[in-house]
Amino acid sequence: MKKIEAVINRKNYPTIREKLDALDVDIIDKRNLEDSRFVSQSKGSRVGGSVVRSTMLAKIELAMPDKVAREVIDLISINSGLPKSTPSKIFVFDMQETIDLNTLQGESEIESEDEVITSPRFVTKRNRLVPLQKKTLYKLEQYYDKHHEVLESDYRIRSFTDFVNYCIMKYLPTLDKQLKNQSILYDDIL
Repeated sequence: MKKIEAVINRKNYPTIREKLDALDVDIIDKRNLEDSRFVSQSKGSRVGGSVVRSTMLAKIELAMPDKVAREVIDLISINSGLPKSTPSKIFVFDMQETIDLNTLQGESEIESEDEVITSPRFVTKRNRLVPLQKKTLYKLEQYYDKHHEVLESDYRIRSFTDFVNYCIMKYLPTLDKQLKNQSILYDDIL
């Protein structure tokens, strides 16, 4: 999956929207940029010689499968409505997974059999580890990277996700026992 962010001329938004609908690509967000710094100068027959015009800009964000990303980039580039003299960019980001808000189910793009995994390091997918905090997850990941051979041989933990589940399930019975047998400690107040 790819996420694309682009700045376009506001007047050209309906055209781009229509062409993206034809490709079945949804726009996530469109924002009008109020403080546009893109200014063009045109010479006219008016008294004073030239007129300064600013272009009203908008920023759009889109998400799409990799196979249509190049076509979308070309479409935005051709229809952006920005003059060639204006420095402009289209930003493209890789998305590893999309999450359904209701079910919290993740969908990652299907990998082809021709793809070779270059890095053996596990890439953390935070959606499956909710509600762990980023710092805690980072510490667990460092520990797993350092001791993964021993964890695999002695504890049969074969992945980082298994390690996180092991840590959670190992501590839950202790926590459950403490919650069932609560004892309140009071400091001596003098």
